[in-house]
Amino acid sequence: MSELSVLIEIDGGSRGNPGPAAAGVVIKDAADGQVLFAGGFYIGRATNNVAEYAGLIRGLAKAAQLQARNVAVRSDSQLMVFQMNGLYRVKNQGLRPLYEQARQLARQFAQFTIDHVPREENEMADRLVNQALDLKQDVEE
Repeated sequence: MSELSVLIEIDGGSRGNPGPAAAGVVIKDAADGQVLFAGGFYIGRATNNVAEYAGLIRGLAKAAQLQARNVAVRSDSQLMVFQMNGLYRVKNQGLRPLYEQARQLARQFAQFTIDHVPREENEMADRLVNQALDLKQDVEE
């Protein structure tokens, strides 16, 4: 059996900062681009950065459930990507536990990378954020 490699596209957003917030997660098979999971998660009142981390945590947890071994994450949150890559310190005490949880989840994979992408390359995850925000509940495609 071959090792599963996945691409996780994540986005988080809040309407107001803080305000109603949600995260979007799209997990694709890295080999053929097939969507293995797509969902939006309503998280209640939070900041945009908390929503971004919530998306990362949900995405990594879902990848673990799928028994992925190699994970590549793409996010349009430069702050989160740079924090996860050690380029920025996590100064916000509200983000620190989320950062620690994401780091712990990332360690379980044989390979983990996270890269910053322009918002245009994250359209499906962004759409899931907005669906969850509009409905004020979790959504799955």
